[in-house]
Amino acid sequence: MTEDRPPYPPFTRETALRKVQAAEDAWNTRDPRKVASAYTPDSVWRNRETFVRGREEIVTFLTGKWERELDYALRKNLWAFTENRIAVRFQYEWHDRAGRSWRSHGNELWEFDEHGLMSRREASINDVAISEAERRIHGPRPKEEHGADFPLR
Repeated sequence: MTEDRPPYPPFTRETALRKVQAAEDAWNTRDPRKVASAYTPDSVWRNRETFVRGREEIVTFLTGKWERELDYALRKNLWAFTENRIAVRFQYEWHDRAGRSWRSHGNELWEFDEHGLMSRREASINDVAISEAERRIHGPRPKEEHGADFPLR
């Protein structure tokens, strides 16, 4: 049985925006299995210096990530799109077990199959130490802010 995850390529601006918001919403659940279900069974990732292949490795990777990155909250913005590819820029905030707060900035390149599942994800990410008072991302994005650009700083 083939899995489908609309919207499907080829993307329009509207469907690319929907795909980006769906990804943001899924990642903000911090549920590794839910997130992994949006990827092909043999999806290939580069996340910083880590290389991951397949859903089970995605689940393992995300489980460890969210054990380290506490109170993780993410915002993604569409940067560009083509027929079956989307580029996003993103920011997320979190704190570590020592109580230090961080803002992580990055860019992702996504490639999708004909069923709307992501077959490739490449992420470049930089972390910036911030004070708890500087945090501005708290939980999932409210519906009225869907599609709104998030400021760089």
